[in-house]
Amino acid sequence: MAKREKLAKKVRQQYGALPFREAPGGVEVLLITTRETRRWIIPKGWPMKGRTPVYAARREAFEEAGLHGDPLPEVGQFEYVKRMAFGADRPCRVGVFPLRVTEELADWPEKDERERRWFSLPDAAAAVIEPDLSALILALPSHLADG
Repeated sequence: MAKREKLAKKVRQQYGALPFREAPGGVEVLLITTRETRRWIIPKGWPMKGRTPVYAARREAFEEAGLHGDPLPEVGQFEYVKRMAFGADRPCRVGVFPLRVTEELADWPEKDERERRWFSLPDAAAAVIEPDLSALILALPSHLADG
């Protein structure tokens, strides 16, 4: 097997934030669009050398969605396939950290590249295409009750 094929099959780890707030109608989550396909997803990214997974998740929430908040312990993982710059598809596994949003900035690094929107839990679960992420969104209230 060629080196490029082996790289394409290796599952890469990422970390993401599941931003949430408690609203009068119940818990809401914030989703962002991907840069190219404009599909809905949570802020996520690669591990950062010398930093914890939760730090990486919080950093991505700031860079991609302009959010600050208080993270909770990881609630699970989901997998998806990322289209890499060199054209290959790379399977990725994302550890998900709920993030209780304390500040929503008007300006942030990727503001001009993405859309962000608050969703009810059922609407957010329907908006994402990854079944395991959808399940994590719907299960969020049970994790909040635990903590």
